[in-house]
Amino acid sequence: MKLCFPEPLRAHISMVNSQASGVPSAPRSCAGCGGKIADRFLLFSMERYWHTRCLKCSCCQAQLGDIGTTCYSKGGMILCRSDYIRLFGHSGACSACGQSIPANEMVMRAQGNVYHLKCFSCATCRNRLMPGDRFHYINGTIFCEHDRPGAALLNSHLPPLQSNSVLTDQKVC
Repeated sequence: MKLCFPEPLRAHISMVNSQASGVPSAPRSCAGCGGKIADRFLLFSMERYWHTRCLKCSCCQAQLGDIGTTCYSKGGMILCRSDYIRLFGHSGACSACGQSIPANEMVMRAQGNVYHLKCFSCATCRNRLMPGDRFHYINGTIFCEHDRPGAALLNSHLPPLQSNSVLTDQKVC
């Protein structure tokens, strides 16, 4: 029976002493480079063995055994926690629709949230915002420049709301 895991797969990293039993075992193959692991210490993660130097983040190249005890696997990439959150947000899901975002899909970002391109739209007029469009992000809601709440009060004593330019980020390192 094969188990299916929803993406992302959060995996534990274990340091293994290959000589712990006192009896030398046959060298294992590294899942990263394919070479034999003759080192005294090796890593075990995602049901595979790794040289300590080979289990590294696909983006920042940090050796994952050195920076923590977990890693993330999504879209064929192995990621440290920081790069996983940077690429996929805290949940790996679109902040508007809640659906999963494929690893190779372009996204829009606002205030640390990640959106499908089709979901990055004005809450009032529902027009999709395009790269270069100006928008306002107010209490977790996106508004185009024309539909900003309180736009008629621009001459009041309220401070101006911060505006942003739309930029796309590609889900690659």
